[in-house]
Amino acid sequence: MKESYAARFADLLEGIATRVRSLTVERLDRGITLAAFGMAAVVLILAALVLISVALFRLLAIATGATGAYAVFGGLFLAAGWLSWRKGRKEPDDKPPGGSE
Repeated sequence: MKESYAARFADLLEGIATRVRSLTVERLDRGITLAAFGMAAVVLILAALVLISVALFRLLAIATGATGAYAVFGGLFLAAGWLSWRKGRKEPDDKPPGGSE
């Protein structure tokens, strides 16, 4: 009879340990794996974007000359900056946030 209690208690402890592991270690392992793959993907995408932009600049420099390529890329970056600035700036309301005036 003591062996059955001991076996049941051991099974209970094993079940608890398995449950705790599935709630902590396995989730953390999955999160770390996703973070590592995500960072690797971001680095590869950024490298690809840099290489593509260099290739486009060189093709444009062949077609229009270096000055034309600088002008086109400068205009693109100027437009992107202007749009970002415009989107980030918000007009202030007429009333202060507290509502008292």
